Amino acid sequence: MKNSKHHKSSNDIGRQIAILTGNANRALASAICRYLGIPLGEAVVDRFPEGEIHIQILENIRGKDVFVIQSTCSPPNDHLMELLILIDAARRASAKRVTAVLPFYGYARQDRKDKPRVPITAKLVANLLTSAGADRVLALDLHAGQIQGFFDIPVDHLYSINVMSKYFLKKKLKDLVVVSPDVGGIKLARAYSKLLNAPLAIVDKRRESATSTKVMNLIGEVCDRNVVLVDDLVSTASSLVEAVHMLKREGCYDVYAAIVHPILAGPAIERIQSSELKELVVTDSIPIPHEKRIKKITVLSVAPLLGEAIKRIHANESVSYLFHKSAVEA
Repeated sequence: MKNSKHHKSSNDIGRQIAILTGNANRALASAICRYLGIPLGEAVVDRFPEGEIHIQILENIRGKDVFVIQSTCSPPNDHLMELLILIDAARRASAKRVTAVLPFYGYARQDRKDKPRVPITAKLVANLLTSAGADRVLALDLHAGQIQGFFDIPVDHLYSINVMSKYFLKKKLKDLVVVSPDVGGIKLARAYSKLLNAPLAIVDKRRESATSTKVMNLIGEVCDRNVVLVDDLVSTASSLVEAVHMLKREGCYDVYAAIVHPILAGPAIERIQSSELKELVVTDSIPIPHEKRIKKITVLSVAPLLGEAIKRIHANESVSYLFHKSAVEA
């Protein structure tokens, strides 16, 4: 007899799970629901006349396993508040369990005190999510792995590396080298180099401010090779474009970039468009507005990855199964 836990129909799951979302990335939430075969939960998420966020869940979620999907992307303050209020509303509506699903975890870049008198906002946001009533967190490609330790509730940390690597393996690029844009990204780059069976190189850079960096040295060989730059996020694209320029100067062929979260703030699109970057491959963890969609940018969906994780969390099955083969932990 087959184990019914592994063979639940969409109707069964739909009666036990509720998926809610704010205004940050409704397209991704809808795609996750399509993967699960259940409808997106009905909720009002708008504003009172003076600008306060108004939320009301329009369906019965009593006793359900509720997943609130919300990237805290631009505008981060609004989307963070939507997430917190949705969690509070679900908890007060007698949800059995509330899981905050963050395809992009904002405020994560300040994860330590690297200067005097600065906050640790990654910890502050963790406290806010817990206080709002989240029972657990599902996150994708955190800026720093140690952010998991800022929570006193369970955290499932997924990586999009398998989604990205599969795309590049299909391209069958020859003479490939994986490049980390800084020393801090070596672990991720090493994981990519294993999956893509390619050597590793590192760009040594020095950050001059929050928006500008100065590239210093290249560790490794890129001459007469195709390059895949890997990182977790691209904001103003200053670091990315400088790294591409340096790599081209070192004699590489085409430069591709695999970057999970496309923040693409300020002059990022103009910089990417005018740079020598061949292709920027990102995920749909953050929606890209229509006016920023250029031919150089390819978007891969993480909806199946997050959807499978939600299904496994609900069934109390292993989530690490989804990424332990990626070699990120190696």
